[in-house]
Amino acid sequence: MANHQSSTKRAKQDKVKRMTNKVKKSSARTAVKSVREAIAKGDKTTALTGLKAAQSKLMKVAKSPAMSKKAVSRTISRLTKQIAGLAK
Repeated sequence: MANHQSSTKRAKQDKVKRMTNKVKKSSARTAVKSVREAIAKGDKTTALTGLKAAQSKLMKVAKSPAMSKKAVSRTISRLTKQIAGLAK
């Protein structure tokens, strides 16, 4: 445990940041999951609307240190590719 006042404060701040990042990542993962389920069902219109919502959440997460910008970009790209493949 922290022995100094400053390290105690830092530990509290880290806990708050960790929980905030966890909530952001969780909501983004849920949005991506709903898009993947729509793709699995073959429902392109639902997948497209879900992608728009997921993309918004992922971009907000990319601004914070919760996820890296490259990981977010990669996820969006893969989802877009999968939706484009539904038409074939």
